[in-house]
Amino acid sequence: MTANNGRTVRDLRRENRAAVLRRLYFDGPMSRYSLAPATGLSSGSISNVVAELLAEELVEEAGSVDSDGGRPRTLLRIAPHSGHMIGVDVGETRVRVELFDLELAERAHADRPLPTRGAGHRDRYDSELIARHIRDGIAEVLAAAGLAPDRLLGVGIGVPGIVEHSEEGGAVVHCQPIGWEAVPLERMLRGGPGHLPQEVPYFIENGAKTLGQAEMWFGAGRGARNAVVVLFGSGVGACVVAEDVEHGRAVEWGHLTVRVRGRRCRCGALGCLEAYAGAEALLERWQEAGGQPPSDTDEETALTAMLAAAYPEDGGDPDPVAAAVLAETAEYLGAGLSDLINLFQPERILVGGWAGLQLGARFLDSVRRHALSYALPYPSGRVGIDLGALGPDAVTVGAAILPLADFFARGGRRPPAGPPPEPSPAWRTTLGTRLA
Repeated sequence: MTANNGRTVRDLRRENRAAVLRRLYFDGPMSRYSLAPATGLSSGSISNVVAELLAEELVEEAGSVDSDGGRPRTLLRIAPHSGHMIGVDVGETRVRVELFDLELAERAHADRPLPTRGAGHRDRYDSELIARHIRDGIAEVLAAAGLAPDRLLGVGIGVPGIVEHSEEGGAVVHCQPIGWEAVPLERMLRGGPGHLPQEVPYFIENGAKTLGQAEMWFGAGRGARNAVVVLFGSGVGACVVAEDVEHGRAVEWGHLTVRVRGRRCRCGALGCLEAYAGAEALLERWQEAGGQPPSDTDEETALTAMLAAAYPEDGGDPDPVAAAVLAETAEYLGAGLSDLINLFQPERILVGGWAGLQLGARFLDSVRRHALSYALPYPSGRVGIDLGALGPDAVTVGAAILPLADFFARGGRRPPAGPPPEPSPAWRTTLGTRLA
């Protein structure tokens, strides 16, 4: 049967289920009485949907609350163990895999270190090695939790670069700085040893976008309609969330030109922001200026040493070379943020990523000052610049949200068995709205 607007009864039922699940997820526990005005559904529709969700054990009772003169009303909530998702962060120093329940509580995690700074960044990102780390990490967390692979709602993966979604081969990744030219990552994951069942979907997106997803749903971006979330790691990237943007969009912010004929970036171009403000370039500039970063170690450890040299906690004299390079980097980052302010006029800019969080509050004041001085007065007077709230694992949380969003868009129904399912279009349009 088809409704007048072209939607079938099945479509309406799925939308009703999705509305109830989303409201319980973000605002629960709630009673049936409260769900009706919150979702806009009739009390009869609420009763039918809740009965289905209780029978399927997607929803469970969570106590009761007194009513005005009547019987206590039963509270309902999402059953946290009724579904599981995996989030993967293909980072600069490691591949991290985390298994979450429906409440995004971590059930298990696995880390696969990548080669240290001594290896070339392209060697570090050998696509076969990355795919093997992802497959092995997925197998490890499933075994640790005693969970069968076919019980997964899906696997979300945050990667560097631009992600192309094709019907034939799934997600294809383009990232020149690490030597990935049209890497068919989804096909590699599905075709390798120990791959997941075909009905388990993959959701592969830019890592800055998954970071933005996490901060907008659960972190410092909650409540903002216009925001930019910056990922500051070995390189730099950003995710833009705006009312006039179709959905959260990853932008290659690190490859804006900040100095004509400047330093050569790892993408091959001259003068990119990433050639001055990324952690890899920052450490190289410290060494070129006469500093002594520790050798044969990863970038996180080396950056910690640089910060300790520039800002000694024992009250000793700071290393003037390290301090000068960090001060210059703050200005480059501030100038880069001013471009984002002028272009998108966000309410908030949130800085995340392992390097951004390491540099932290002592560095952010300087970045903020430079950003506001370079930006136009009107948009700069209306933006807040702060650190992200979710810590270094926010990319994996955001990646796990992608299959969760798809699950909600399907009305809490798993994809059917068989060929790899086509994700619901709604999973890519939820970044700023928190599915509310």
